[in-house]
Amino acid sequence: MSEILPFIVMLLGGYFIRLSLISAGQMWAKSYSQTISFLILPIITCIITKTIYGNIALSLGMIGALSIVRFRHPVKSALELIIYFDLITIGIAASVKINYAIILIALTILVIIGVKYLQKFFKNKIHKNFYNISFNEGIDLNQIEIITKEKIDILDVHENLKSLVIDEELNEIIYRLAFEDKKKLNDLKNDLEGNRNIKKIDVNYI
Repeated sequence: MSEILPFIVMLLGGYFIRLSLISAGQMWAKSYSQTISFLILPIITCIITKTIYGNIALSLGMIGALSIVRFRHPVKSALELIIYFDLITIGIAASVKINYAIILIALTILVIIGVKYLQKFFKNKIHKNFYNISFNEGIDLNQIEIITKEKIDILDVHENLKSLVIDEELNEIIYRLAFEDKKKLNDLKNDLEGNRNIKKIDVNYI
């Protein structure tokens, strides 16, 4: 049982880290390939660590073999790279002392979920963002694009404004905003619908 326990911890740990990322809006963790990575990467690392433990010749050979293995797909964000490193460390810790692996899993989930709730607290109570949301960090967002003939003051200073394009040839101004909250996007859309300067409003819901 003592031999099986680390593998059970690693499987459950990888799975719950995946769930915590998804609940925090990191939808890249939802795919089949990422799910398999989360479940298998700690186990692979643990097996490698146990295999080369105490054998210098085998350790050097394993380093040479692993040096030709590379991720062939681009890493989307620093978070994705950190999660891979986290999973590898869980595998190493499980091979040495299972308590370290359990602590790392618990802290990882706590940080992922905790930061998400801190953002909600800051927005609801302090009316400030704990962090800024960007399109390239793996979060699916509700988006709205507004094409107008004149500048709109509320959009110029809006906290969810992600890009502003001024096309002088077409006499157009393009606002692109992103929202985690679908209701807030719809409220803004309703406020703008009576504006005669607006040529077009495109909305993309997740």
